[in-house]
Amino acid sequence: MPMSAEQSFPERDFDVYVRGGGPALLLAHGAGGGIENNFGPVLDDLARDHTLIGPHYPGAGGTPVAAGPLDLDDLADALVASAVARGHETFVVLGESLGTAVAVRAATRHPGRVTGLVLTAGFPVADPVLAHAARLIALLGKAGEWEEVARLAFLACLSESQLNELSPNEVEDGVARVRASMPPGMLDHFDLVSRVDVRGDLPGVTAPALVFAPTGDRLVLPRSSHRLAAGIPAATLIELPGAGHILDADARALWLGHVRRFLASVGPAPA
Repeated sequence: MPMSAEQSFPERDFDVYVRGGGPALLLAHGAGGGIENNFGPVLDDLARDHTLIGPHYPGAGGTPVAAGPLDLDDLADALVASAVARGHETFVVLGESLGTAVAVRAATRHPGRVTGLVLTAGFPVADPVLAHAARLIALLGKAGEWEEVARLAFLACLSESQLNELSPNEVEDGVARVRASMPPGMLDHFDLVSRVDVRGDLPGVTAPALVFAPTGDRLVLPRSSHRLAAGIPAATLIELPGAGHILDADARALWLGHVRRFLASVGPAPA
């Protein structure tokens, strides 16, 4: 249900990444990720002329683990509050994976504040592949098999072409890196992934949206991004050919070019 612009809501005690200057870009990260993990390759570029604001969900970054199950409305409100508390009344929201659902909910709860959405590798509801992955992560995590959680996450986030280029040693190195970077709230994040359903929100999104579908995504089926774009009235769908769930350098460069053009068409221009 939309919240009026006059309503006030307190900023949550989240660890918030802030960088740059100019119009605000809100960053909504994915499950088991964080701002630098999800957006690292483009932070330097976007911060040249925008203020980047990215709260870490409970159990990510420096935000404490939640005492109970995560709530999508709470995350959406916290995302918006993090910008309002820093003097930004309107903003574009960039969401990746789980962050796309957070961004969509923010746009429908705070329609007067969200001037645009950039949704990458997202979903309105978990498709069968993502739902199964979330279930496996929950089962493995509860059993203490964290290396296997890391293995599943690492392999699922790469495209087929990326996997084919890796040696067995490179796979093990990648798994070790993921294991070292997994946040304490990973199981809570994937529990929310399994419960998210913003299909009913999509027709009510009034802001223009740019939706990216990585066609080689093996964690979130590309069709999920298609469903996001089909449900949002003012959405443009862009496919990233062969890209996996985590965009490689070439796909991210293509992504950035499209995002730059989109930002120039919505909201206030950079100073």
